[in-house]
Amino acid sequence: MVPDLTLGPVTIGTHDLFVALGLLVGLAVFRAEARHRGVRDERLLVIIAGIIVGGALGGRLSGVLQALVREDGTPLYLVWAFGGRSIIGGLLGAYLGALVAKRLVRYPYRTGNLFAPAVALALAVGRIGCFLTEAPGRPTSMPWAVHVDPVAAATIPDCPGCVAGVGMHPSFLYEAAFLVATFLVLRFWVRDRIDAPGEMLPLFLAAYATFRFAVEFTRANPVVVGGLTWSQLVILAVSPLIVRHLVIQSRRGTYDRLLLRVSAPATPERSTS
Repeated sequence: MVPDLTLGPVTIGTHDLFVALGLLVGLAVFRAEARHRGVRDERLLVIIAGIIVGGALGGRLSGVLQALVREDGTPLYLVWAFGGRSIIGGLLGAYLGALVAKRLVRYPYRTGNLFAPAVALALAVGRIGCFLTEAPGRPTSMPWAVHVDPVAAATIPDCPGCVAGVGMHPSFLYEAAFLVATFLVLRFWVRDRIDAPGEMLPLFLAAYATFRFAVEFTRANPVVVGGLTWSQLVILAVSPLIVRHLVIQSRRGTYDRLLLRVSAPATPERSTS
């Protein structure tokens, strides 16, 4: 575990550093996607700000809600300031932040195709920071299991496997690998086979929700009810909306080229991405 990194005279939290790097990577990918699609609109800067603010608030609020469920007595202001941040809550907050920002600047176009690859790669980078600073996962006997140094184990909350010195799933690395693979699929397969504006984002959310629900069984997150964690319960709550959207779009033929049902070339997108 590497909770802090020293860069010359400056010491910075490892997790914070990788979150910042993820944000920069995401912005770079977004810029490349916008350039590829010929999208140039200053209002997108406001939408990006809305996504960042909404994601930060959503992640923190989700941490507060989890603390309320646990009822462990930790003051909520401390949870808000220093508690864990949920990726699921962050994604929901970012989505709402984008909607609010679009309404404020009267931006009428869908932006999912611009943001989906950026979000996937940004999350992958951020997950490296999680792997270096948080409880790796549940105990496992797999040969790739990770062990935590006994000295560092005492600094990691909610990690009985760390204290016991047993091997644990590197669950954050599973997630990072999946997100990198998803970015590559979106960038080199899906992008040129989706004509409908914004449809890359629902596909990404569906894939990530499915994977995250499964990988959660290897995570060290506490079980809330029915053997499921807080993240899994949130995924179950929002999944019907995602499935409904995918079914409707599939019936409209939106994904025909992805399913190799037709071979007609895609029409290049512009400002409706």
